[in-house]
Amino acid sequence: MFQFLSVVGIAILVGIDQLTKYMAVTTVKVNGPEGFLFGLFQFRYVENTGAAFSSFSNNKSVLILASGLLLLGVLIVLLTKKIDSKFVNFALVLVAAGGAGNMIDRIVNGFVVDFIEPLFINFAVFNFADCCITVGAFLLIGYEIYDVIREKKAMKAQNND
Repeated sequence: MFQFLSVVGIAILVGIDQLTKYMAVTTVKVNGPEGFLFGLFQFRYVENTGAAFSSFSNNKSVLILASGLLLLGVLIVLLTKKIDSKFVNFALVLVAAGGAGNMIDRIVNGFVVDFIEPLFINFAVFNFADCCITVGAFLLIGYEIYDVIREKKAMKAQNND
């Protein structure tokens, strides 16, 4: 049942990603940049032929292969009941959905549609899928740090007994 919910979650997040990118293409690309959230961000249409921060630009095949293998690995882990933690499962769902959303763009368009630009800091233009990947990765890193600290405390307590 939990695997089914994970797949549904991925599908919903990919749907949201594709819908927001469609809206960016049909409105932002046509009308140009427009600020939101009190001028802290703007919608600006960008075609990204690379990965994060435009790294590996114009290497579509490599990016599709790498993201496809990573996505396949995450899906295998999710679907084979290898994850006991619902928290880790949720983080992996975010990473898988973001990876799938951007991979769809690379396959269909040859580039990823980015459209959210922070104006309060010099930062790359990004999209909903990038947000999913980033939040999922930070959750995984945070969980691992917490797990290491918890294990060290347990070992210390065991040694004091």
